[in-house]
Amino acid sequence: MKQQTKLFQKQETVAEQQTQSNPAREFANSDELLRFDAAQTTVPPEIARRLEKSVGGLPEPKTNWWQRLLGGTD
Repeated sequence: MKQQTKLFQKQETVAEQQTQSNPAREFANSDELLRFDAAQTTVPPEIARRLEKSVGGLPEPKTNWWQRLLGGTD
């Protein structure tokens, strides 16, 4: 039981340190949140190569995905 208590205290300490070093941010919309997260996250080189290989030969769509889904083109 003591080991669990020590582990819990260590987790709390780490969480407090992260909170202090990264102040809370508010985003106007989800797009801003995703852009911020993407800027903070590094993609491992092997994953980036595999992703580029898998989508490299695909042609660009003529219409947006939401236009194809809704069946309209403006």
